[in-house]
Amino acid sequence: MENIKNIIFDLGGVIMDIDVKQTLKAFSNLGIKDIEKIFGHGFAASFVSDHEAGRISDEEFLKEIKKLVTGEASDEMVIDAWNALLLRFPPERINLLKDLKSRYRVFLYSNTNAIHYDKFSEMFRVEFGFELEDLFEKAYYSHSLGHRKPNREGFDLIVGENGLDVKETVFVDDAFINVEGAIKTGLKGLYMFPGFYITDIIW
Repeated sequence: MENIKNIIFDLGGVIMDIDVKQTLKAFSNLGIKDIEKIFGHGFAASFVSDHEAGRISDEEFLKEIKKLVTGEASDEMVIDAWNALLLRFPPERINLLKDLKSRYRVFLYSNTNAIHYDKFSEMFRVEFGFELEDLFEKAYYSHSLGHRKPNREGFDLIVGENGLDVKETVFVDDAFINVEGAIKTGLKGLYMFPGFYITDIIW
């Protein structure tokens, strides 16, 4: 962390525990075949990417999923299955972020969607009694930003909007492809490999 003044964190798998297998299992139970090819990490169908980039609405997203379902499924059933991957916010990571905010400029940049956003925001609010965004100078979500990692446009926008020096900024993510994308924009990158957590780092 030498010479680092700014930290941009990913959310899922870094701050919040997630398990994509839970959503894959839930969708499989709804009768969707070849589920990994559609929703697996790194193999998201185009309509999933479009939803994360805010190019299609929640209603259009749900409609596309229902086309894949064998039999009948309500919006609520599909939303519950989609949100099944969202697990918990370990308190020790939240306490760390509170401390880091007093020593660094701290930001959030997450590939997510409006359905997940509503759910994890509620989960956080209920558990901690304040808003997730309060942990950061500013939080950026792909569905409202209009850009997804690892594409350069999102990183460039965050850097430019906040006047960040890329040489003094580190991006933290559990997807190596996203870390590579950050490095290509001039940022420093920190890959959170499985079993390694932000609480293990000497900040």
